Amino acid sequence: MTPPPAVAIAAGAGQVLSPRQRAALVAICDTFAPGDGAGVPSASALGAVDIAEALVRGLPRAVDRERISSLLALWDTRLAGLLLGAGPRRFSDLDPATRQDVLLRLGEAPAERRRVLFQALRMLATSSYLLAPGPTGSSPVWEAIGYPGPPGVRADAFPPALTPLTPIADTTLDCDVVVVGSGAGGGTAAGVLAGAGLDVVVLERGGYYDDADFDGGELSGLRRLYAAGPATTAEGQVALVAASCLGGGTVVNWTTSLPTPARVRAQWAALGAKQFDTEEFSEALDAVTRRLSVNVDHSAASARDTVMERGLNALGWHVDVLPRNVTGCDQGVECGRCGLGCRLGAKRSVTKTWLADAQSHGARLVVDVDVRRVDVRGGRAVGVRGVTGSGHAVTVHARAVVVAAGAIQTPALLRRSGLTNPNIGRYLRLHPATAVWGVYDEPIRPWEGGLQTRYSREHDDLDGAGHGVIYETGPGNPAALQGFMNWRGGAAHLATMKELAHTAAIGVITRDRDAGEVGVGRDGEPVPRYRLSEHDTAHLKAGIEGAARITAAAGARRIFSAHQAGPSYEPGRRGSHDQFVAACHAAGYGPGQCAVAALHLMGTARMGGSPELSATDPDGSLWELPNVVVADASCFPTSSGVNPMISIEAIAYMNARRLAARIV
Repeated sequence: MTPPPAVAIAAGAGQVLSPRQRAALVAICDTFAPGDGAGVPSASALGAVDIAEALVRGLPRAVDRERISSLLALWDTRLAGLLLGAGPRRFSDLDPATRQDVLLRLGEAPAERRRVLFQALRMLATSSYLLAPGPTGSSPVWEAIGYPGPPGVRADAFPPALTPLTPIADTTLDCDVVVVGSGAGGGTAAGVLAGAGLDVVVLERGGYYDDADFDGGELSGLRRLYAAGPATTAEGQVALVAASCLGGGTVVNWTTSLPTPARVRAQWAALGAKQFDTEEFSEALDAVTRRLSVNVDHSAASARDTVMERGLNALGWHVDVLPRNVTGCDQGVECGRCGLGCRLGAKRSVTKTWLADAQSHGARLVVDVDVRRVDVRGGRAVGVRGVTGSGHAVTVHARAVVVAAGAIQTPALLRRSGLTNPNIGRYLRLHPATAVWGVYDEPIRPWEGGLQTRYSREHDDLDGAGHGVIYETGPGNPAALQGFMNWRGGAAHLATMKELAHTAAIGVITRDRDAGEVGVGRDGEPVPRYRLSEHDTAHLKAGIEGAARITAAAGARRIFSAHQAGPSYEPGRRGSHDQFVAACHAAGYGPGQCAVAALHLMGTARMGGSPELSATDPDGSLWELPNVVVADASCFPTSSGVNPMISIEAIAYMNARRLAARIV
């Protein structure tokens, strides 16, 4: 499970806010984060509003930037006061307590659009507040909550090992295979194809960052390594988290290295891609596991994992050690910051493995290229076209194309390229995740310790068909962690954050049965749509009940959920488990009611046995264009049910080998 980081910050070229809009943003941020008047400053005094404005400018879709700009222009008017329930009064004329009440009513509104608006404003304000380093570079807010701040770059960090190209003019390249995307799928495919003797070009939209660039800071990590959007599904029910850098999610993920479960493999084979249940895929899993140095020798329990394991053992529930793709990991302070890039170089990301292999075999790695379409001629792909961040055209001519842009961007690219198979964009799976929090007497320091070292599959089959939840912990820094918390007022939120050093979450990760979809807006950008079905919501509810039991059995003195309504209880002192669970369910799971996020994005170009049921054939090739191969999580036939990195790389390994056999 991964909590939603604050929306990634891009340098975007959006219009600068007007003084009126800026004043409205200041008022909003200072209401969400007023400080305490005794050493902890307000959002505006800390400089958080500048970060919030950068977040708005960095949104990738102009329509989203314009909506926020319009909202800010309207915010401090009498009309807005009427709409917000404050009467015909400007927000700036209200006293602080009334402003807070206005926001709380917005968050509790019956209309989901109002609740989603509240959550968007809350994340914008509170994330910016906790990201802001302040004028000295070490925020007094961090000091108040016991957070040490970024450790900085290491003087002994290894120099960058890869030498990617950054186009500074219009560029045309020729190759055998062009790979779009450099993450778990694209990076692995590139290594396999280049190793087979093919001339390979890899195109990555983000930049290249390595050990010497990582300072352990949330602000710098989000700015460099994460995609700016889409930040949520269109309905606002699920926050989406994706990487955008050379190496993709393998640079920032939590190193959990679980193979595709046998039951899931059988289900995938039954949908027509029969090799998933054969030795071919088993060999691919083994090859990936070896190349990533997957082991359990670096899985010492963090304080987060210790309390979860204690609770699971007390209940007699399943718990096991998680294998991880690391070598030489400190499993301590460094490891906890690894979601912002590994300063030790211990994580065996594709930049350290498959992309290094690809470069050693002559592959050309190219960064800062947003691929906009696949060029098609005579029923076959002949290459791709893209554009750099500074507007330079990049054209690559190729005999074959591997698409590995991720489950959100891959279907958008294929649709922009004129492909019509109705299954492109369908079957979006997300592993919806939420959390139950426990506050303990013992120190936890959730930003330290092994990323993830324990898990439980006690409730991974709640319907007899392999759909349910798994329990995991995960590290986090303040801005990321508070994304799974509620906001019941500025003082209450600050008080909760002041307990963060003694707080741990049990993550509830759902294997969803039912799917959403990814469409394409008029601007060509992806529009993901996804609502939890009743079936999957029932499993999420069961997971919250289970996580609360684990947390209580572990000895937490206070337990609370991610619901905006704020349900909580204190075992043995206030409330009960049953009352807490009832309050969670009464608070609801619709958009804006409970924080739900997804890092595992899957399924929108799935493999299968026929074009009526799938977008790609058993080779991973598009039914419409046989020399275009999909090699990322979008070709999962269903959700994997476990952290998907190993499954993605195994599929990419298998599909790339099949492609190489056809064109070498």
